[in-house]
Amino acid sequence: MKQNILTVPIQKVDREGALSAQDLVAVEEPLEILLNDRNVAITMRTPGNDEELAAGFLFGEGILRDRAAVRDVSAIAPNRVNVATREENVDLDRLERHFYISSSCGVCGKASIQAVEAMECAPVPRHQPVISRNLVPRLPEILRSRQSAFDRTGGLHAAALLDTQGTMLDVREDVGRHNAVDKLIGAAFLAGATPLHDRIVMVSGRASFELVQKALMAGIPIMAAVGAPSSLAVELALRFGMTLAGFVRHRRFNLYSGEWRVAD
Repeated sequence: MKQNILTVPIQKVDREGALSAQDLVAVEEPLEILLNDRNVAITMRTPGNDEELAAGFLFGEGILRDRAAVRDVSAIAPNRVNVATREENVDLDRLERHFYISSSCGVCGKASIQAVEAMECAPVPRHQPVISRNLVPRLPEILRSRQSAFDRTGGLHAAALLDTQGTMLDVREDVGRHNAVDKLIGAAFLAGATPLHDRIVMVSGRASFELVQKALMAGIPIMAAVGAPSSLAVELALRFGMTLAGFVRHRRFNLYSGEWRVAD
């Protein structure tokens, strides 16, 4: 197994001067994702759970829809994972059309949301599940309790899957926020557990458009984030009826959509 944390020499500098020391940093390396032996994407990630990352990425893009259609997911070389499907004729053009999902791509919000609609994500239940208002501000603490690599490096994002009582069911860490979510959802997809209609996803950073999209593709009705949501993330959550909470910290939070799922 590849390391996801490295020890590096550093200089600790303060008012008294500089001191040689050692520090732990999160590993960042490229991962090449192949679909039926064809290269479809390269992402920078923290090594670990690479098969889940590849499956979660393709599931989030609407290319993988049914677990039964996946024949095998395997590392075929260092930093290369191939997803083999039972049907070889996969529409790779469709995948390429969705590669714009990035804050720097310049594609308008309306077109972005229409593209998600075209991917036919799993509809979230309109009024279920309902969670306690007191649970929401506890979610960051619950997530933090399982961030083992973050404790050592301070340099990783995390995404957790929880039930409606706040019990953590799974968690993944990565240098990339989107990778952490892909790993988390990829694990559920490979286990045949999607759609996740009675689950909450908690993320350690902000809630971007792409994170809301990935959660919606998995049918997750509630997303909470430590940081702020983007305008397009809010618009997407409103369009699909997702409950989106941001600035979840210090016993408070903001609800941007789906307030009917949060009860006293």
